[in-house]
Amino acid sequence: MKNISLVLNAVLILAVIILFILVLGNKKNNTATGEFRANDSTFSNRLPIAYINIDSLLLNYQFAKESNENLMKRQEDSRLDLNVKARQLQAEMAEFQKKLQNNAFLSRERAEQEQGRLMRKEQDLQQLNAKLSQELMDVQQKVSEQLRDSINIFLKEYNKDKKFELILSNTSSDNILIANDAYDITKEVTEALNSRYSKK
Repeated sequence: MKNISLVLNAVLILAVIILFILVLGNKKNNTATGEFRANDSTFSNRLPIAYINIDSLLLNYQFAKESNENLMKRQEDSRLDLNVKARQLQAEMAEFQKKLQNNAFLSRERAEQEQGRLMRKEQDLQQLNAKLSQELMDVQQKVSEQLRDSINIFLKEYNKDKKFELILSNTSSDNILIANDAYDITKEVTEALNSRYSKK
């Protein structure tokens, strides 16, 4: 009976030693995998994830700013052109009404011809408005795709050194409600994107 007790105590001590080694070994492994290079000079013990505030990036990324300004200019030019044509059409319609009230048309057919012409002109203006709106939407979509591609291509290159497992996008705090500022790489990414863009 004493021998069995001694054997059990030896096994128990051996199990405690093995358990102790496993726990310490896991702590060292977890620490090693939990560390990643945040900057070239410092290591930090945080998760290999980061986020980018997209609103801030778009406000400060030169390509996004220039694209947005060009789009706004194009929109203004289209609106101006449409407004000029709409005012001309209104003036012609007012003139038509005036002539109609004063019986200035030589015949009823001539008045109907003029009315038809003005109606076609109004339809043409509506079609032009729809066409310009569609063109602006297409340009906006193309710019959005270029912007997204520009950022995604840059981030793949950027992440070769940083080795983040996950980079999230945050728009007006929609996706990330609370986060440590240490995970925010917006400023660094914006500066790098602008530097790359200015070299083109």
